[in-house]
Amino acid sequence: MNKDIYKFSIISLICLSLLILFSSCQKTDTSESHDIFSFSDETTAAADLVGEANEDLNKIKVIYKRNESKREELKTAMKDNDVESVKKIADELVYIFNDAMALAEGAIEKIEKAEAMNTNVDFKEYLSLKAQSLRKQLEAFENYRQAARVLREGYNPKDDEQRKKVQVAFVEKDANFQKIMEVAKDLSTQANKLAKEKTKNSN
Repeated sequence: MNKDIYKFSIISLICLSLLILFSSCQKTDTSESHDIFSFSDETTAAADLVGEANEDLNKIKVIYKRNESKREELKTAMKDNDVESVKKIADELVYIFNDAMALAEGAIEKIEKAEAMNTNVDFKEYLSLKAQSLRKQLEAFENYRQAARVLREGYNPKDDEQRKKVQVAFVEKDANFQKIMEVAKDLSTQANKLAKEKTKNSN
């Protein structure tokens, strides 16, 4: 898999861990204001859900690491017109992305449940950004899963016209995958920035 994706997954894990860390902030006796993750509402329960989402993201990271070389193997097989390898690797990637998508959907559901809870505005904004980021990641997964399916079901090096058509479709979806992941990373960066600013202000 692409190294940028691994970095993004790791960043997501760190960000979600920060949520749990920040939940230790409490309202002081001398202030009427609430810290970003005050215990005056449902933030503790929301942070628990975030922790569960974190576990899902950690599993996604493991899947990526375990299958890191497959995209390059697929490109090599296509270059060599090795139809058997192309179809085999593409089939494996379809199932890999199915698993990753199921985990991402689970993480999104947990983040959305946390977002719906009675927490303060800053916490909700953070969770909203994380949910948007995960939805984009899921969209990227679907693009690459479709790209792999195109190769698995339609790659035929003996049919020049069909081969070119399939390769164009694959390149397009692979490019979409990369582009959407960049959007997901940007949203995650915004969430990081918000968490950093609010934590700094609460100290």
